[in-house]
Amino acid sequence: MSLCFTPSTDDRPSRPRRRIVLTVLGGLTIVAACVAVRYFRGNEPASAQWPGAETQSADRQLASAGGHQAGRSGRTASSSSHRTQAKQPSPNGEARASSDSEKLDIVAEVNHERITRDELAEQALLHYGESVLESLVNKYLIAQACRKQGIEIGQKDVDAEIERMATRFNLPVDQWLKLLESERGIKPTEYARDIIWPTLALRKLAGPRLKVEPGELRKAFETKYGEAVQARLIAVSDRQQAEKLRQQAAAAPEEFGKLAKNHSEDLPSAAAMGRIQPIRRHGSFEQIEQVAFEMQPGNISPVIHAGGQFLILKKEADIPARRVDFQRVAPQLEELIRDGKLRKVAADVFSELQQDAQVVNVLNNPEQRQQMPGVAATINGQKISVERLAEECIDRHGEEVLEGLINRRLIEQACARLNVKVTGQDIQQEIARAAMLGVPPKEDGSPDVEAWLKQVTEEQGVSREVYVHDSVWPSVALRKLSQGTVKVNEEDLKKGYESNYGPRVRCAAIVLGDYRRAQEVWEMARANNSREYFGDLAEQYSVEPGSRALRGEVPPIRRHSGRPLLEKEAFNLKPGELSGIVQVGQRFVILRCEGHTEPIEVDFDEVRDAIHHDLAEKKQRLAMAKNFERLQDSAHVINYLAGTSRTPTKKAQSTAHTPNLKPVPTR
Repeated sequence: MSLCFTPSTDDRPSRPRRRIVLTVLGGLTIVAACVAVRYFRGNEPASAQWPGAETQSADRQLASAGGHQAGRSGRTASSSSHRTQAKQPSPNGEARASSDSEKLDIVAEVNHERITRDELAEQALLHYGESVLESLVNKYLIAQACRKQGIEIGQKDVDAEIERMATRFNLPVDQWLKLLESERGIKPTEYARDIIWPTLALRKLAGPRLKVEPGELRKAFETKYGEAVQARLIAVSDRQQAEKLRQQAAAAPEEFGKLAKNHSEDLPSAAAMGRIQPIRRHGSFEQIEQVAFEMQPGNISPVIHAGGQFLILKKEADIPARRVDFQRVAPQLEELIRDGKLRKVAADVFSELQQDAQVVNVLNNPEQRQQMPGVAATINGQKISVERLAEECIDRHGEEVLEGLINRRLIEQACARLNVKVTGQDIQQEIARAAMLGVPPKEDGSPDVEAWLKQVTEEQGVSREVYVHDSVWPSVALRKLSQGTVKVNEEDLKKGYESNYGPRVRCAAIVLGDYRRAQEVWEMARANNSREYFGDLAEQYSVEPGSRALRGEVPPIRRHSGRPLLEKEAFNLKPGELSGIVQVGQRFVILRCEGHTEPIEVDFDEVRDAIHHDLAEKKQRLAMAKNFERLQDSAHVINYLAGTSRTPTKKAQSTAHTPNLKPVPTR
């Protein structure tokens, strides 16, 4: 079991209205233009093809864009109209490799039962059709605008831009493309078609709007290379509190870091004792910069109102300007300014295109679907077919959706084998059960199903249909498959009582990723065993985000929580003592005891039923998860889309047909 310290909702500090970020111009983005990702790839790091056979002229540029660069990484660009026969397994059962241009009629086999491309397309449309259609419409709009203005962007233009971007990061093109794929999940073909081509097209469509004035260049130079101020910051949302903190800081400037840590609502800087990035001219809020540059080192600023918050600065030092020749760096600065402008200009361009365009969303209109069967949308009379949209969804999310289909097929096969059926009434009862656990009941005590459905679909960003398909049906099916396999005995109840109502240990924790680093940190903690220094070490070295941000603070450790070694070590500690290095899963934990809590006085019989219900649910889900893993281990799966296959393990083969094989998904 992995170790994850997460504060409870009640323990978490309130979120500030707005984080004050003091930035400098010129932070190079890993992608050419963020707006291209937003409008053409949506919010997901997914693949997409530009309009191909269905379009003309400028659209054909889109279809071919990226083919050369994709080839550098062993990929082949494809037309959406090209289809081949289904890829079949090789004699040894492995899926044969193929180019991306092949469209497989059979995308997977699960225990020799086939999953067709049509099934995959249906599910991909169900899950992602709406969001992908929006980005696809934007692609068509810009392609039409390019064609109307006679703008042509060829493969040489795309290749040159990719090489330019790689050069900016001092990388060969191949390494740059590999970095994008490994760090951002952006494949070379996607990068060329969904980011580089739109960026180039937007630049040409924007024209004079991207012109850089001399004054803008001079400001950018001052921001990047001019003098700066090193400072600490306290940010709060209440003026009276800010004035009080300002008085305390002025009376004891050396305590500013502690005040920031304990009171600032800007969590990243609070965790760093108020330290922020250097304040530069023209880089953030003018009122902050004016005060910072007028102060003397060591001084405390008056309360500054900026960004919806009240701020106090402590000036640490002046940073002199760098000696850089303006003419030498002007071209790079001009390029950065254009990239920055492109984000706003692109929004303006799209707004104009959308205002002038006639877009009909057929996919989400039942009446329109009857009138135009097979059409997903029209843009200025040009049709996007449902088949085209489905292929786009598969290109972007196919492997993810197929994995879900494979897992569902495993459950369906288990239900058929054991004659388990899921009815509509079962579905409604499961939703009602989840509603009782997830949201407050109605006044009459019944589950508020509508409130639950609204909450869960909004949080997950899915439709009710997808929620039922992906979450409710599997839960019902696998709960029925696991009936009778879970028992809660008297010992379980006593442990549950002790875990929920017994004493706990308040500890600070540092979570490390490898044993050698854990030894180094433990030695430093032992050499200076104070809570303040332990917090510094947690902030610097902990790999777990919660303990790092909160300087080692974690929820109290209780008994029988599933981490026996950690529990044993914690309950043996006295206040102020350090633990040894405790391995929990793949992590290594160092604890510092801060004290023990008192047991909660409650009669066992009063809470017995509640504990029984909670333990039964947890044990059932644990058993279901283990059984589902065995089901997966005993399956023969060939994933033609991903080019992978797996066969049953020897251990799974020996238990594949036992009555205890009753799978459940983890949620």
